[in-house]
Amino acid sequence: MNFPIQYHEPLFRPPSEARSLILQITLGCSWNKCSFCEMYTSKHFTARKEEDIFNEIETFSPHADQIRRIFLADGDPLVLSTDRLLRILTKIKDIFPKLQRVSTYASPSNLARKSNDELKELYEAGLTLLYVGIESGDSQVLECIQKGETFETTIEGLNKSIAAGINSSVMLINGVGGQELTHQHAVNSAKVLNETQPKYASTLVLTAHKGMAHFQNRYKGNFVELTQAQLFTEMQTFIETLELKETIFRSDHASNNLILKGILGRDKQAFLDKIELAINQPESAGLRPKYFGGY
Repeated sequence: MNFPIQYHEPLFRPPSEARSLILQITLGCSWNKCSFCEMYTSKHFTARKEEDIFNEIETFSPHADQIRRIFLADGDPLVLSTDRLLRILTKIKDIFPKLQRVSTYASPSNLARKSNDELKELYEAGLTLLYVGIESGDSQVLECIQKGETFETTIEGLNKSIAAGINSSVMLINGVGGQELTHQHAVNSAKVLNETQPKYASTLVLTAHKGMAHFQNRYKGNFVELTQAQLFTEMQTFIETLELKETIFRSDHASNNLILKGILGRDKQAFLDKIELAINQPESAGLRPKYFGGY
C-alpha cells in the first residue's frame, strides 16, 4: 500500500518495534538535555494536534485488521496529560480491533508524576509496554549526564508503572560514567534493576555520535573513556550485583562487542563465564568488531 503518513524526521523506535505502526504523538523530547543523546536535538518539543493524530489513525482503517502493534513516538509522550493520552488510546482501540500491543518511550520522572489510578487507566486503555532508558542507576552519574533523574526517581517511576500492570523494557549504558565512576555506576544500576524487576533489560555501550570531545563538553564532570577491558570489568560487576528473577536480558546492540542473551537470574553464571573469558582470553571470546555507527 501507499504509506499514508509523512513523518517529521528524524524518527526513532526500539529494534523490537520494527514491524509496528509508528504514530508520532509528540515531536522531539520533552527533556532533550542528556549529554550522550543526539536523537532529538534538531527538534523543538511539540505536542501534536489531536485532530492530526486522529486523521492519521483513520487513514489506516482499510488496513486495520493487519495492524497488531503500535509504537507512540517521539521521545516521551507520557509527558502529556492522561486525559489526552486516553483519548488517543481509545481512538486507536476503536480503529484497530486486532491490536495486541501499544508501546512508547517513557522517562521515570514522567511516570512518577502520574498517579497510580492514571497509570492503571492507561494500561486498561491498551498501553502495555514502556521503553525506559534509565542509562544508569547511580545518582552522581545521572547528574553528570544531565539525565534529570536520580536513583530514587528511577525506582519510583518504574515501580509505579509496573504496579499498574505495564511491562518495562529498561536500557542502561555500559561506560557512561567513565573511569572515575565506573564501579558505582555498575553497582547502583544493578540495584535499580533489583528493586524493580523489569520484564526486559538491555545494555549498550556508550557511543559518542559527535565525537568524544563533544560528549565531554556536555558531561558535568571529569570523563575518561573506558578501555575495552574496563567495559568488560564494569559489566562483570553489574552482572555480579544483579539479583533478578526472570528478567529477559539482552546485550546485543550493535555497540556491544560481547553478546549476552538470556534470562536473569537463570543465566547469570553463564554470563559471568563469558565475561571472564572476554577479559582473560579476548581472542577466544567471539567478540564483534568495535562499533562506530549510530543509534
